[in-house]
Amino acid sequence: MSKNDTHYPTDKLLRYTFLEQDVRGELVQLSTSYQRMILGHDYPAPVQRLLGELMAATSLLTATLKFEGQISIQVQGSGPVNFVAVNGSHHQELRGIARVRADIADDMNDLRTLMGAKAVMVITLTPLEGERYQGVVSADNVSIAGVVEDYFLQSEQLRTRIWLHADGEHAAGMMLQVMPAAGTTLEAFEHLEHLTDTITAAELFTLPGEQVLHRLYHEEHVELYPAQPVSFKCGCSREGTLEALASVSPEELREILAEEGAVVMTCDYCQTQYRFTEQDLV
Repeated sequence: MSKNDTHYPTDKLLRYTFLEQDVRGELVQLSTSYQRMILGHDYPAPVQRLLGELMAATSLLTATLKFEGQISIQVQGSGPVNFVAVNGSHHQELRGIARVRADIADDMNDLRTLMGAKAVMVITLTPLEGERYQGVVSADNVSIAGVVEDYFLQSEQLRTRIWLHADGEHAAGMMLQVMPAAGTTLEAFEHLEHLTDTITAAELFTLPGEQVLHRLYHEEHVELYPAQPVSFKCGCSREGTLEALASVSPEELREILAEEGAVVMTCDYCQTQYRFTEQDLV
């Protein structure tokens, strides 16, 4: 099937709660938005998968925000990939980037191998109103899912399980989280965790989200909320890029204009090129 096959479930997030277990869940399925995010970057396959998993994780975390604003998840390390980040808004508008500084083999899928043993994850919450919050957790783990689970355990003391999959065309994720009202017992959560463990990447990539939830939880009482669309949105613009050039010295700009005839800026996220002539920069 082609990347644009419309039979695949695409670019939406489902939120749901289990009425009798004090557990909430989320399911996100991405294709068009994910493909747009990696378009033009020529990332190695393991980096495409890493970005897809981080994109799904960011979408899941964005849906937990109790405010209007943005969330940024960055992983910084000393491995062949030294930086990977995805930003999301409460509108589920996402963008992401990775920086690769060494050759990567196709079988390098372990997060620790890609990012290095001492990597850290930085999660930044930026509400439209109120104070900015930043949390840092070790990313010395084999997977993005494991790091995010550790973050929730440390920052909110809430038992959380994350499932993430990506293959360069499709990305998907699921999350289960104990609600504060659940108390200390985890039997109900562990039961739902066991059910969710049976889902496969192929099912998440190809089945409608509602069908996935029915397969997993058809014996549970689940309240499903309206689906929320997910999209890639860079946010760059010609005007914003021109403003950024104000930080470059006039002498340097004149040298570039003399040699190249124009100043060309490429957006790191979407690869859009903006060309400025001497008339634009006057």
